Amino acid sequence: MTGVFEALGDLTRRQILELLAGGEQPAGGVVAALQARAPISQPAVSQHLKVLREADLVKVRADGTRRLYAIDESGLDAAKAWLTRLTDPLAPFAQPLDALATEVARGRRARRAAQSRNRSGDRRRRSA
Repeated sequence: MTGVFEALGDLTRRQILELLAGGEQPAGGVVAALQARAPISQPAVSQHLKVLREADLVKVRADGTRRLYAIDESGLDAAKAWLTRLTDPLAPFAQPLDALATEVARGRRARRAAQSRNRSGDRRRRSA
């Protein structure tokens, strides 16, 4: 997780992710888009892309001689899960608590059914 947030700590890397949020981009397209915003060299962009790859925030695939970059959902999902634990500390317990609620409801139904059978049996004995 540390690598994800270290990677996100840099403005240029966040801008790269914003570019890739629109879909897969060739490395040259990423460079050109960043250079339109501020002066940056191609090697500097390559280094930022490398950091993002190592943090599992972007993935790359070869298409001939081109390298196409896209957002890697697994890295984003890990970051979301970590942030969710901060905002909802009980989230990891949601499924076990749901299971407990189901068992409690099942127990209540069983007790009501048993009480209903007992009442029916009492009425039959009284009428006999």
